[in-house]
Amino acid sequence: MANVASPLQYGDPPRLGPYVVQARLHAVPAGFVYLGQGPDGRAVSLAVLTRGAAFDAAARDRFVTAITEAKGERSGVRGWLGLAGRSRSAVLDGTPEVLAFDGGPAPWVAVPYVPGRPGAERFLEPVMVGGTLIGQAHGPDFVPYWLTDRAPALPGPTRRRRPLTETRKRVLTAALALVLLVLLVTAILLMLLLGRRDSEPQPKQLPPTVFVPTPPPTPASPEPRPSPSQSPSPSQSGQVTPGQTPGDDAGEESPL
Repeated sequence: MANVASPLQYGDPPRLGPYVVQARLHAVPAGFVYLGQGPDGRAVSLAVLTRGAAFDAAARDRFVTAITEAKGERSGVRGWLGLAGRSRSAVLDGTPEVLAFDGGPAPWVAVPYVPGRPGAERFLEPVMVGGTLIGQAHGPDFVPYWLTDRAPALPGPTRRRRPLTETRKRVLTAALALVLLVLLVTAILLMLLLGRRDSEPQPKQLPPTVFVPTPPPTPASPEPRPSPSQSPSPSQSGQVTPGQTPGDDAGEESPL
């Protein structure tokens, strides 16, 4: 691959650990290779997996294993029990020196950048698994399911631990703000209650009443009037009983 740098694109990480990403060198299905600068000003080559490859545990393990095996061979560590066991790193002949790497959910590796020589892209080669070569026949190609997700895997934001004194100040400030808020709400409620009582019309006090008993009413008596006599009048006609008339003597009989 030619070491031709191109500007960074949207989604590229601005930093990888202590290294500042400056340009993009390569883009392969398994990941991206960037040109970066270390804290001491040294140019480095940075390899990052794609987001799809980083989500695949097998692909991520192949990338991390290639890096750890390269570091072990650089430090003189050989296979288990001192045997020269180099199975997967056989494709990494002439791998560059590993300066730093992160094997977390978004793994990356940093190697020295030398123009014209292979850089960190050598660690992306074992991530892709091709067909099996059997004699002259070539087996079927393997297409990983994550091949369509070509965005670079970005590490999560690093959280710096704040000093204890700053945390204590923030806690005290939050408690004081909470107390002030409670007092303000209490004052508003009191003002609403008192204002409501003042706005209600007060009932007027009735004047005192004096009870004076009155005598019961007496019925009016009718005035007496003389009643007329019961003697018959001469004009009245009727049957006259036979008898003696006044002036007649008792010894004399009336002539018939």
